[in-house]
Amino acid sequence: MTVQPIKTPCIKVCAIEAKTGWCLGCGRSLPEIAQWSAFDNHQRDSIIEDLPQRIEHLTQSGKR
Repeated sequence: MTVQPIKTPCIKVCAIEAKTGWCLGCGRSLPEIAQWSAFDNHQRDSIIEDLPQRIEHLTQSGKR
């Protein structure tokens, strides 16, 4: 049996932006980061779909 690593958007830049609560590196919230390994693939994929918009928001607001 081969164990597959959990897909993650983490880029090892971990800093939470106070106003949005999103990580400046990957765009996830602290609760999402904390529960990431407990989520199933569908839940992870759903969050990953939202991350480009979050990152764009952080970039446009000058936070990233």
